[in-house]
Amino acid sequence: MSQSDDMKHVEQLYDELIAEIKRYHPSKDLSLVERAYKLAREAHGEQKRKSGEPYIIHPLCVAKILAELELDLESITAGLLHDVVEDTKYTLDQISEMFNPDVALLVDGVTKLSNIEYSSREEMQAENYRKMFLSMAKDIRVILIKIADRLHNMRTLKYMRPEKQKEIAQETLDIYAPLADRLGISKIKTELEDLCLRYLEPEAYYDLVDKINRKQSEREEFVNKIVEEIKEKCEEAGIKNCTVYGRPKHFFSIYKKMHTKNKTLDQIFDLFAVRVLVDSVKDCYAVLGVVHEAYTPMPNRFKDYIAMPKANMYQSLHNTLIGPDGMIFEIQIRTYEMHRTAEYGIAAHWKYKKGITEGVEDNSEDAKLSWLRQILEWQKDMSDNHEFMDTIKTDLDAFSENVFCFSPSGEVISLAEGSTPVDFAYAIHSAVGNTMVGARVNGRIVNFDYVIKNGDRVEIVTSQNSRGPSRDWLKFVKTSQAKSKINQWYKKINKEENIVRGKELLEKEAKRKGYNITDLLTPKAMEAVQIRYSFKDWDSVCAAVGHGGLKEGQVINKLHEEYQAELKRNKTAQELLKEQEEAIKAKIEADSAAPQIQKKRSKSGIYVHGVGDIEVRFSKCCSPVPGDEIVGFVTRGRGVSIHRTDCINIINLTEEERARLLEAEWTIDRADSGGRFKADIRIFAEDRDGLTLDILKVVIDEGLSVLNVNGRSLKNGTAVVDLSLKISGVEQLEILCKKIMNISGIDNIERVNS
Repeated sequence: MSQSDDMKHVEQLYDELIAEIKRYHPSKDLSLVERAYKLAREAHGEQKRKSGEPYIIHPLCVAKILAELELDLESITAGLLHDVVEDTKYTLDQISEMFNPDVALLVDGVTKLSNIEYSSREEMQAENYRKMFLSMAKDIRVILIKIADRLHNMRTLKYMRPEKQKEIAQETLDIYAPLADRLGISKIKTELEDLCLRYLEPEAYYDLVDKINRKQSEREEFVNKIVEEIKEKCEEAGIKNCTVYGRPKHFFSIYKKMHTKNKTLDQIFDLFAVRVLVDSVKDCYAVLGVVHEAYTPMPNRFKDYIAMPKANMYQSLHNTLIGPDGMIFEIQIRTYEMHRTAEYGIAAHWKYKKGITEGVEDNSEDAKLSWLRQILEWQKDMSDNHEFMDTIKTDLDAFSENVFCFSPSGEVISLAEGSTPVDFAYAIHSAVGNTMVGARVNGRIVNFDYVIKNGDRVEIVTSQNSRGPSRDWLKFVKTSQAKSKINQWYKKINKEENIVRGKELLEKEAKRKGYNITDLLTPKAMEAVQIRYSFKDWDSVCAAVGHGGLKEGQVINKLHEEYQAELKRNKTAQELLKEQEEAIKAKIEADSAAPQIQKKRSKSGIYVHGVGDIEVRFSKCCSPVPGDEIVGFVTRGRGVSIHRTDCINIINLTEEERARLLEAEWTIDRADSGGRFKADIRIFAEDRDGLTLDILKVVIDEGLSVLNVNGRSLKNGTAVVDLSLKISGVEQLEILCKKIMNISGIDNIERVNS
């Protein structure tokens, strides 16, 4: 396409956008949209997409999708500008000044966090989702723009590399299609799912398309016959203003049914649906009576989503019927208003459209967003990005199928399919779940892992004497809400215990080293420790020490280092000079008084206090390396053994054995150590092909020698890789571990004893 053709195409898209807005928007003043288009066109300039088209085509198409959802002018303006801040010279402040703060807020909500360095791709992805959900809470239009952006990207995905196609399609299937479903926008949700299937399972997709197209004319003939019959029978029953039409099921829905139920296409009967639209709820049930009289309903297939709407406020009557010649089809009956809500979801009644469209505004969007408030509540307690991403995916995935049950008072509770009484309890309130001691379903006592069925009446038995939730519940609860609340409870309980234990360990370690813990705990010293080990407050540091995640020796050393630096900063030059003179004088006196005692620096680079010429060796149980805090232990007949202070053998010494401990310190320059020290690490990761190879590649790139490697798979899908290395010191080991953590699927790394 030539440049002039490109420009004609751009102008045509803009004209279509304006025509689409005028279709539903009564205002004649579209200057906001016009100014946004001109700015976006100028800002993106000569930028091109992967397809070779001018970049401006993408924001125009996103804005057109938003106009098709009949959103307000600010949303469409933000759609036109959504990539301007991320990809051009313009800033948010400029957008706010040129348009308005609301438009800037929407643009910011869909702008990725690109100016921050992250330790892994997963961390970057999780933080972008955190930002997106937070922006959604402020203004739901953010996610509508984001979904429109993703839909157009999926429509043009063929221009990306195959591996990138799969990556984007999988993310769309995990996050964006379920989000569209959560917001009730089935029009976009079904298109996203079909596009994802095309790139994730291309062979299955095109095979399915081919098989369905072969019998398309035959099915269309049958559907047209059913449609005419239903229209005729509705007229005879006096049901006015009735619209009946056929609707083929989308490909992903058919594929999912074939995949989960292990069926062939010939074994799936309801490949198409007949939809009936009427004026009122009364007419919906009247149509149901008409079709039940004309056709045979299949048992256990009727679903009344009018009486019990889905969590996204979807309403409709569903049933599967047997038509003439034994052909099976699905029927959906709903009002015109229900149909609008089903197609456009939250966009159909969004509060920003007040005064734009006719009809009464409702507050149903609040119900649709209750799950978003839960996500924002959960993420406060989820510092782990892997846990956050799993929670989001699990919660969105669980939404697709629901069961409806009743509380003792008759309230309808909607839960994910497979939910248990524990899920029910936490859906009521976290306090109910935390004090739960039993459950009754339909008046009968059931186990905690009982799977709730549609129509069950569930009663939770609570007790103030309850010890709290059991960790075993995490093995069977289905909802993210229940899992999150159980984990929160344990974190809170254990944290309090660990804080107390951590403070005791710090005090004990300070005393062992001859320090006064009260002197060390200055605000500046505590803040330095928090920054060094990335903790928000001092209690978190103590909790980490209490559960073993941080060694008390490390903390005390850092506190003492900061304490000494603070003392030094506060001393005058005269005081420092006097201290130096006294230290020199004391050393001369000590040397003259005890000339026979010679302090020795061993060939190993260790200086042991208070001993003469004595053999020094490194213990194999903990393999100390330069940079580790160390201690000497006088052995029987083998000189002094050097251990790490956190070595399990040192920690478990008896009081009598502790008398044989000697202070020791490194004298070797780590840069000159020649990488001759052995270190053992254990890596925990998701089990996958090529994991060990990826780890070894990082080790080799760092120029380190591998003494031994051992990998094994566990039953829960986790892999454990043990590495023995030759290193120069603890800093080199920390750098290596940080780089290994960037490998896809790595969960944790531990320093282990031999």
